[in-house]
Amino acid sequence: QVQLVESGGGLVQAGGSLRLSCAASGSIFSIYTMGWYRQAPGKQRELVALIGSDGSTNYADPVKGRFTISRDNIKKTVYLQMNSLKPEDTAVYYCYAARTPRNYWGQGTQVTVSS
Repeated sequence: QVQLVESGGGLVQAGGSLRLSCAASGSIFSIYTMGWYRQAPGKQRELVALIGSDGSTNYADPVKGRFTISRDNIKKTVYLQMNSLKPEDTAVYYCYAARTPRNYWGQGTQVTVSS
């Protein structure tokens, strides 16, 4: 089992930066695929970024070049560094962990980007 605790959300002006953190417990962290999803009001939850157990990364097109996902297997933490934030990045951001056949989600943290 995996428990995920997120932190780092908040209010930032357009062009600013935030770093989200997700601390995992209750599992062998290094074997899990980790990621971040987001859900804006009135929209479906969408993928932001993934990082595999081998360190490989994938990003959704809207965040490529602006966001960076990373993981620290000693601290059992995954990060999302968000730079050059835009108002359209405003959403609840959810931490994600996967190891077939199980998926886990964090509680979500609000990111609000003002114009």
